[in-house]
Amino acid sequence: MGMRTRAWVAGGRGLLGRYPTAASLAGGALVAIALAIVLAGHGPAFVAALGSVPVPVLGAAVGLHVVWLVARSEAWRVCIRAAGGSVSRRRLYRASSVGYLGNVFNGQFGLAVRIAALRRSAPTECPRAPVLLAAELPIVVIEAALAAICSFTLVGPLGVPWWVPLVCFAGVAAVLGGMQRFARHRREGFWAGIAVLRGMRGRSRVIALVCIAVVLQIARNWLLLNWSGVDASVLDSTALLIALAVVGLLPVGPSLGAASTVLILGANGVAASAAAGALLTATAALGALCFASWAVIDRAWPRTGSPAQA
Repeated sequence: MGMRTRAWVAGGRGLLGRYPTAASLAGGALVAIALAIVLAGHGPAFVAALGSVPVPVLGAAVGLHVVWLVARSEAWRVCIRAAGGSVSRRRLYRASSVGYLGNVFNGQFGLAVRIAALRRSAPTECPRAPVLLAAELPIVVIEAALAAICSFTLVGPLGVPWWVPLVCFAGVAAVLGGMQRFARHRREGFWAGIAVLRGMRGRSRVIALVCIAVVLQIARNWLLLNWSGVDASVLDSTALLIALAVVGLLPVGPSLGAASTVLILGANGVAASAAAGALLTATAALGALCFASWAVIDRAWPRTGSPAQA
C-alpha cells in the first residue's frame, strides 16, 4: 500500500510538471465550486459588493499593480545584471510582461514563461536558463523574509500560535545567510544567479525594490477590501498578502484571490470578502494586460537607437 501511495504521488507530480496550465485550471475549477457552495444564499450581497467599488478605485488598483510589476521586473534586472547579464531594461521588461500574464494561472508557470521569453529575445545578452531561475531566488527569499516578519498578522485570523512567526523568521534568516555564503564561495553555474547577494549595493537595491513592491500590494489589498465592504486594517491587508503568496503555491488558477480572501477575512462577511478577492484577481489580470500591451507597442514602435537597446 505504501508503494502504491508513493507511485500515486510521483504520478501526480509528473502530471503537474507536464501540464501546469491544465492543473491550474482544474484546481481553480475545484476551488471555484467550493466558493460557490460557500456563497450559496449570498449571491445578491456578492453582486452588490462587486458593484460598490467605483471605477476610479478599480483604476487605482490596476495602476498600483502595474507599478508593482515594474518594481518586481527591476529587481529581477538587478539580479540578472549581477549574474553577468547585459540585457537591456526594455527587453527584460518586455519578457517580464509576457511572464506576468502567465501568473494569472500559476506563479511557477509565469516564471517559466518569463525565462523562456527573455532567452528567446536576448540569447547572447542574458545568462542561461538555470542562472535566470537562480536570479529569482534572492527576490523570493527577501519576500519570504518580509512575510515572516509580518506573519504575526496571521495569529488572529487563523489562530496561528504566537511562536510560529518567530520560527518562520529564524528559518528564513538562516536560508538567507546560507545563500550569502554560497554567493561568496560558488560563482559558476546555477549559483551565479545569486551573485547579487555578494555586495551590499546590489543587495540593498533588491531589498528596497521588494519593499516598495510589498507596500504597493498591501495598499492595493487595503483599497479593494474596504471599498468592497470589508472592514480591513493594514494588518489584515498584510495577512491577505501572505495568504495570497502561500495559497499561490498551489494550482488554484484565477480563483486564488477569492479563495485567499475568504480564508483570511471571511469572518468579516463572506460575500464582501469573496468580491474583494475577485476584484483583486481581475485588477491584477488587467494590470498585467496593460503591461503586456505596452510591451507589444514598444516592440512594434520604430526606433533609431542602438539595436542592443531594442
